[in-house]
Amino acid sequence: MSIGFFNGEFIDIYKAVIPIEERGHQFGDGIYEVIKIIDSKPILLDEHLIRLENSASSILLELPYTIIEIKGIIMEGIHQSGLKNAEVYVQITRGVSPRNHLFPDVSASFTMTVKPSKEIPAQYYLQGISTITLRDERWANCHVKSLNLLPNVMAKQIAANSGSFEAIQVRDGKVTEGSSTNVFAVNNGIIYTTPLTSNILPGITRQAILQAAKYTQMKYLEENFTPEFLKEADEAFLTSTSVDILPIRSVDGKLIGNGNPGRITLELHQAFQRLYVTREVNK
Repeated sequence: MSIGFFNGEFIDIYKAVIPIEERGHQFGDGIYEVIKIIDSKPILLDEHLIRLENSASSILLELPYTIIEIKGIIMEGIHQSGLKNAEVYVQITRGVSPRNHLFPDVSASFTMTVKPSKEIPAQYYLQGISTITLRDERWANCHVKSLNLLPNVMAKQIAANSGSFEAIQVRDGKVTEGSSTNVFAVNNGIIYTTPLTSNILPGITRQAILQAAKYTQMKYLEENFTPEFLKEADEAFLTSTSVDILPIRSVDGKLIGNGNPGRITLELHQAFQRLYVTREVNK
């Protein structure tokens, strides 16, 4: 069953617990993480919690629990839910206080849900997905996994309205990332992805894929590239916690390669599963 947690108490996921003057509700003043659970085991949990700490530090937010305590809450939530395959959503805000832009002198709020994993249709992996490009209208600190996701939400909806799975965002003529994914292109056997700056989120799966590429002796470059370069690539794919590695079939209607998932994409997916998913499940 799905289960929730709010400031020290496991609760029914539908119980009303968020006060009106919650800063996450009023300002988006907070951060979050999403962790995939397979066979009751969290995948890349330590990496997610390190990023959670980094996001908190970036917005001067003091975590209400230690990382060890947060890990314990997550594991207990998985146990209480009874779910084998799930997604854990952790959210931390600056707390509950009368609305004021200045930071309040209150404790941060910690919210968590454990729910069944979102199902990604199998044909997406077999056939690839369509994408569109959009101007990147997000704020200047996209490396922070903050609650301020309205531009991402709008981009994702525009993509869906056009019949596409994802919107690939472009800033100053260069690809940054998807609305909820990191973007990779493959050309002449070399894997390309946008370098880490404040313009993109340091994706946990993104980093795992680069490590998998290194392990399998594939060459990769963290370099900026244009939408035109992406459209002319031999292969392309997206990565995220929810989708792992998802082949891109087309960008703005232009087929990538022959339109089918490429060899390198498939081999990287297999390496990721072997090196990270199987490793965690078998611990």
